[in-house]
Amino acid sequence: MITRSSALLQRTDPPGADVAPLTLESSWQTQLSRAVRDPRELCRRLGLDEAWLLGAERGHALFEVRVPEAFLARMRYADPQDPLLRQVLPLAAEGESVPGYVADPLAEAEHTPGPGLIHKYAGRVLLIASPACAVNCRYCFRRHFPYDDNSPSRAQWERSLDTLREDPSLHEAILSGGDPLAASDRQLAWLTERLEAIPHLKRLRIHTRLPVVIPDRVDDALLGWFAATRLQKVVVLHINHAREIDQSVVDACARLKAAGATLLNQSVLLRGVNDSVEALAELSERLFEADVLPYYLHVLDPVTGAAHFDVADEEARELVAGLREVLPGFLLPRLVREIPGEASKTPL
Repeated sequence: MITRSSALLQRTDPPGADVAPLTLESSWQTQLSRAVRDPRELCRRLGLDEAWLLGAERGHALFEVRVPEAFLARMRYADPQDPLLRQVLPLAAEGESVPGYVADPLAEAEHTPGPGLIHKYAGRVLLIASPACAVNCRYCFRRHFPYDDNSPSRAQWERSLDTLREDPSLHEAILSGGDPLAASDRQLAWLTERLEAIPHLKRLRIHTRLPVVIPDRVDDALLGWFAATRLQKVVVLHINHAREIDQSVVDACARLKAAGATLLNQSVLLRGVNDSVEALAELSERLFEADVLPYYLHVLDPVTGAAHFDVADEEARELVAGLREVLPGFLLPRLVREIPGEASKTPL
């Protein structure tokens, strides 16, 4: 049986502060429900100067704050440039209008044949398995996605799944979101059973951040349905900085591997987070220590509200050239951009 973590978390409050120790709840659902969702609380907990508060509130009004305790605990106190904090701290810059930055940068609305389905690439189809996320990343390309129109009931799912049943060219189902692991295990087991009953499907791919921000999500209930499926299993994590990977994340990855998963990681190149050879190299090394292979390094999708994270293509290429000098080839992620209408990711 898996024993959940009940150890004290790293404190985000200053030494000697009159606060109770942070502890993890026994349930991932409780941790999810108690994530920090108030920009004032986020700033207070991390000791940020009040100068950051107005921007945090303005950004929050556009896309709400959501940060689980387990992720918050890995951030440095009183450091507004902390690379983990920068991924989740709202800024006033999110309200600026920047040419070329749009609500649907990948034109996904043009590739939605049914509720909860996105079909852009040959051989695979993406299912919006949950509209919820455990953490709201400020650069998210789906921060404006119409989840209300893509949260099917089971009856609607059956009709959408007919699209997969009727197309023998499809070999892979991708669970995405939101974050698919924010759905209940009962719902995920039901959906996986429907997928594995489609004879031409070979693989189940899950794109998720939950094992990183709430590692206790990888529990016995999840592993039960996950390990049992006949489908080959690929879990693509989303980790942008080495400091996101603590021992609890390493342990969660080990549990997924033991259940038969191939573990990959995709990152987004973000100004002020990982825009240096040193940061990217450390991330690749730390990923491999956790038995996760670097897969993609995405340049920023031009979504409204995220322009302040942009790294120019030429600088991105120079960073990867620098990585090539210090990393073995199997630790070098592929630098790519997703271009609407293209048959696959476009290497840069």
